[in-house]
Amino acid sequence: MRPAIQQLQASKIRELANAGLGRSDVLPFWFGESDEVTPEFIRQAAIDSLQAGETFYAHNLGLPELRASISIEMNKRHGQSIASERIAVTSGGVNALMLAMQALVDAGDEVLVVTPVWPNLTAQPQILGADLRTISLEPAKGKWELPLEKLLNSITSNTRLLVLNSPNNPTGWTLNRQEQQAILDKCRSTETWILADEVYESLFFLESQNHCAPSFLDIATQDDRLVIAHSFSKSFLMTGWRLGWLVMPPNMTEHMGKLIEFNTSCASTFVQRAGLIALQRAEEVTPRVVAHMRSCRDTLAQALSGVSQIEFALPDGGMYLFLRLPEGWDDFHIAKRLVAEAGLGLAPGSAFAPEAQGWLRWCFASKELDRLVLGAQRLETWLSKL
Repeated sequence: MRPAIQQLQASKIRELANAGLGRSDVLPFWFGESDEVTPEFIRQAAIDSLQAGETFYAHNLGLPELRASISIEMNKRHGQSIASERIAVTSGGVNALMLAMQALVDAGDEVLVVTPVWPNLTAQPQILGADLRTISLEPAKGKWELPLEKLLNSITSNTRLLVLNSPNNPTGWTLNRQEQQAILDKCRSTETWILADEVYESLFFLESQNHCAPSFLDIATQDDRLVIAHSFSKSFLMTGWRLGWLVMPPNMTEHMGKLIEFNTSCASTFVQRAGLIALQRAEEVTPRVVAHMRSCRDTLAQALSGVSQIEFALPDGGMYLFLRLPEGWDDFHIAKRLVAEAGLGLAPGSAFAPEAQGWLRWCFASKELDRLVLGAQRLETWLSKL
């Protein structure tokens, strides 16, 4: 195999989870998904599609009616016309991001990624042979912040692509409007593309006009060098369905269709039918999901507030609490011990970047709030014995 593939680091999250699989006594908070099943009416839409015999190929770019529905949803969120001609339906958010990378990045191109971040966003450019560089968020009293001037100075005419994930997995950090504008202005001057992973934009806990996190779509023109990746996974409770979308400049869409053809051909029709009904009835799903996520976040934070050995801050968005362990502790070693000795599954921070060594990510997207409280009690009890 290519050396770039052989040298990829295996997922530490998956390695940790494998150690706890089959143990009914483990509370698993390691993966980035809710334990709540997809709403029944979304599942029924897929069943109806299959019963109707929709088992054939669809258009590369997605069902026209789904692309139109995504356009309507994007217009609601961002208060401007985002035509369906700028939208491509993909087989999941991961697929959306990889397609964007394939469309924009050649071997040897410089790709700059803001970390800590979901490891796929640093692995994908490496798979393509890009020259990967990173700029780290900086922790301050449990909260992670962007060193804006350092980032802007790192973007040069050699930077082909800047990759940002906001709201951020794992830290919960979220770009504000001033930061976005400064980044967009700099990338315009250097002709650098921006790939913004905004899959958590609806899971936002601060007051906002459109009930979502600030997006580059709020301030960019359709011709800016900007690609936005989205997914149905988080705010519609559809992680296992593998359905996402891209928003891009209109002159990219035709070529993206070709790229989809050579990757997956198309997203499954019955899955797209489920996505269509999810968007059409979004007001029945997403506000409830966001309100519940806020309750999960606040419940977990309250339960952990008395644990003196850890440090954290409330995230502005996403579905994760990022915990700082005492200095010098190895997060992966601690995470493995927590599974074995406390029955608690958390993701090690070092899975997201070397600079997140000593942190643990807790996915608080739990259907039952009591599970979060029980998990916090297990952590506190285990730490008290050290």
